[in-house]
Amino acid sequence: QVQLVESGGGLVQPGGSLRLSCAASGSIFSINDMGWYRQAPGKQRELVAYITSGGSTNYEDSVKGRFTISLDSASNSVYLQMNSLKPEDTAVYLCNADVIAYSGWRGTYWGQGTQVTVSS
Repeated sequence: QVQLVESGGGLVQPGGSLRLSCAASGSIFSINDMGWYRQAPGKQRELVAYITSGGSTNYEDSVKGRFTISLDSASNSVYLQMNSLKPEDTAVYLCNADVIAYSGWRGTYWGQGTQVTVSS
């Protein structure tokens, strides 16, 4: 079994910063890539950013230049540094990982989500 636990959400004023963390644990042999998604009320879940085990990254257009994703392979953790936050960034942010377990099973796992609210 694999668990993903996020932390770092909260309330921040427009223009402020937050850093989200996500740690994966359990029967993990390797992780192919990890990412962050978000879902605002009444909207579909969207990919914010992802990073491969090799360090390649991809960002949703609206966050390019403001958000930075990073990976710590040694601890199976992914981070999302969010700067210049805007009210439209308000959402539940969810961590995602493409994991290969020691059993050989490959699966996609999700965290429980952390709320980010940008408001004055």
